[in-house]
Amino acid sequence: MTFNNDKAIYMQMADRLCDEILSGKYADDERIPSVREYAVLLEVNTNTAVKAFDALAREEIIYNKRGLGYFVTKGAKKQIMKTRKKEFLEQTLPELFRSMKLLDIDIKDVEEAWQKA
Repeated sequence: MTFNNDKAIYMQMADRLCDEILSGKYADDERIPSVREYAVLLEVNTNTAVKAFDALAREEIIYNKRGLGYFVTKGAKKQIMKTRKKEFLEQTLPELFRSMKLLDIDIKDVEEAWQKA
């Protein structure tokens, strides 16, 4: 995984795991890779992976079964979607609209690009 400087690495890892849940790679109550496995997969320090898993556990996206590992919380996909939609509407769209105004991009231009995508 290629990390960027916009966000802490552990948060980027948490986002990636959320992306994997959204894509259906991990379903409700399904086991996810261990902290060590995920750290090795993404080539990061185990402590960084621990921080990512702890953050997701606090948000109740994943939960720990003692001795068995981490699992996806039931309803996690809906929760992630709800959070991400809110962030998109409150943060991404206003910035997009500002850029569209500055660049004189019309909604029809966006519709055409959407159709091509």
